[in-house]
Amino acid sequence: MPKLVSFMHLSLDGFAADTQHQLNFFTYDTDLQQYADKAVQTVGTAIYGRTTYQLMESFWPQILKNPQAAEREKLHAEWVQQIPKIVCSHSLQSADWNNTRLIRSDVHEEFLRLKQQPGKDLVIFGSPGLTAYLMNMQLIDEFKFTIHPIILGTGLHVFSNNKQRHQLQLLEMEKMPSGVITAHYTQVL
Repeated sequence: MPKLVSFMHLSLDGFAADTQHQLNFFTYDTDLQQYADKAVQTVGTAIYGRTTYQLMESFWPQILKNPQAAEREKLHAEWVQQIPKIVCSHSLQSADWNNTRLIRSDVHEEFLRLKQQPGKDLVIFGSPGLTAYLMNMQLIDEFKFTIHPIILGTGLHVFSNNKQRHQLQLLEMEKMPSGVITAHYTQVL
């Protein structure tokens, strides 16, 4: 059965994006690409909150149309285009990106049901607001963080809306030459 996994890039002080929701604080080098490639192989369904979904929906389909896009970007754009996607939002009226399903209500029940079906993991990409929301419902099984050697001081903090204590157990970690640390945790219930 699939696990619900949060996959997120973080600054050292726990921010997932700057104040404009940009991710330009981290260096995406070959080592990080290889880590991301490995992580993507575990994904059965990509999960997004509204803001991240709208950013991804406006970006990746354009890569497919861009003849000057790098081959690696095109391959990832094709993957994102085809993978089943779920967006969780109370405010969106529709989700029209290819192979996307919108969950507007009964989020807890929907994820409990999804976690009982066979298949690869349900992976939340970014989406700090959704991550905190699902953490508060005790639904997230694992966390995969890439922690970047930068202190932003301000931005979109991942855990500010979390209301509960979560005990985690480290499953795996790696220090990359760039100073990025990858950390894979499971939640101890």
